[in-house]
Amino acid sequence: MRHVIALDVGGTGMKAALVGADGTLLYEARRATGRERGPDAVVETIFGFAAELRAYGEERYGESAAAAGVAVPGIVDAEQGIAVYAANLGWRDVPMRALLGERLGGVPVALGHDVRTGGLAEGRIGAGRGADRFLFVPLGTGIAGAIGIGGAIEAGAHGYAGEIGHVVVRPGGTECGCGQRGCLETLASASAVSRAWAAASGDPAADAADCAKAVASGDESAVRVWQDAVDALADGLVTALTLLDPRTLIIGGGLAEAGETLFTPLRAAVEARVTFQKLPEIVPAALGDTAGCLGAGLLAWDLLDTPGTAAAPAASDASETLTTEVTA
Repeated sequence: MRHVIALDVGGTGMKAALVGADGTLLYEARRATGRERGPDAVVETIFGFAAELRAYGEERYGESAAAAGVAVPGIVDAEQGIAVYAANLGWRDVPMRALLGERLGGVPVALGHDVRTGGLAEGRIGAGRGADRFLFVPLGTGIAGAIGIGGAIEAGAHGYAGEIGHVVVRPGGTECGCGQRGCLETLASASAVSRAWAAASGDPAADAADCAKAVASGDESAVRVWQDAVDALADGLVTALTLLDPRTLIIGGGLAEAGETLFTPLRAAVEARVTFQKLPEIVPAALGDTAGCLGAGLLAWDLLDTPGTAAAPAASDASETLTTEVTA
């Protein structure tokens, strides 16, 4: 059975799958990244994990994977196949595509940025399916973005397109890790809401999920913290709408798990701010934490330019699940 390998590498864990030519998610696995062992060990863990998947495919389906796709965090040169830098994993200038292809017996390998790869999956087979232009914005530890145009993701001239988290929405505000002040992600990311609610509630262990629950119960302090984040997010999103004019705006990440506690005030705040701009449909992401892995599979099939390229693997289609040993 013809299939590809898909890998999504995160700061603490990796997700992987074998994806069939008809879009079926044949096999799924997860493993710890093991970043505490250093960048070289992380890279070797990725390659070893991929090799195990290749071996399983040969044994189970009678042939090796036809291609592989891998999504990684940080700065990525997808065209050259180089994982340039990842702060959480500590690597620099890893020729990921060439090294992984060699480990997998010379199969073609596609390398992608984790957020853009997740955006590719959301756009083709998730919440943005059918939209010719969309913007995918995950709200997690930080805030990133993926610009979807005609079924592909626009990376920009240097691979930095979509970094909406570093749009300054409060000039002179809180210092951001990027060196600017008042960036969107310092105010509206899940980690920013966690910090603000921990301070407001007096509970250092409180997080964004706790804030959302308090908002739902009518806590006035929580409502103020939440609305400040929503207002900042709306300001950043309207800037993006003005520049990009997307048909669909997809919001994902941990903060989106609050559901309508987030989406109802966010839609109202964005609508209140638009003037001449066309208001897009604002929807929650559909694929959850499987988006990056599914997107990596799409990248792999795209390399092959076969009928499988148009197929759409779905998170619920997994026929088998592998429980892997977590690497210490």
